[in-house]
Amino acid sequence: MTQAVDFWFDFASTYSYPAAMRITEAADRAGVAVRWRPFLLGPIFKAQGWDTSPFSIYQAKGRYMWRDLERLCGGLDLPFRRPEPFPQNSLLAARIALAGFSAGAVWPEEFCIAVFRAQFGEGRRIDDPATLSAILTVFGVDSASTLAAAQADDNKARLRAQTEEAQQLGIFGAPAFTMPDGELFWGNDRLDQALAWARR
Repeated sequence: MTQAVDFWFDFASTYSYPAAMRITEAADRAGVAVRWRPFLLGPIFKAQGWDTSPFSIYQAKGRYMWRDLERLCGGLDLPFRRPEPFPQNSLLAARIALAGFSAGAVWPEEFCIAVFRAQFGEGRRIDDPATLSAILTVFGVDSASTLAAAQADDNKARLRAQTEEAQQLGIFGAPAFTMPDGELFWGNDRLDQALAWARR
């Protein structure tokens, strides 16, 4: 695979859930490599003048989003349960994932999928370290050392830098897909278009 796409996601992002659950299979079919890029939407929303998700700020938009996500997950045969509260703090989950990816570990992609499933498929709290530790244990990962690595200063700085990179690329929401040529696609419904572009 010589073509590549960067998959930018925030664990608190509703539409990142279906994208994360289907991107690997879709990219394999397209012959495109995927680089998973966890980042934080909070600073990006703050730069746009929002202190929370726009789905929480604009009630009509939020009501539509939840029904849309319910329909979408039903069509993809994905479990769906609205998490409470919303949005959840995704900081620790993002730090854990980034620490794993940065170390070249084999588990981070499956960890990401499991975190999304826990939150949006099972309604679990991903801002609870116990939830994340339990997920790591399923994959045979030592949760204590992994949590320590995730909270290390260098990894915290790495996540800040990755979020700043997302801003510099013009990313304003998640999921987003960027190409080596700088092309940006936003939204779960643009995944197939993004993969097609990567094959050009």
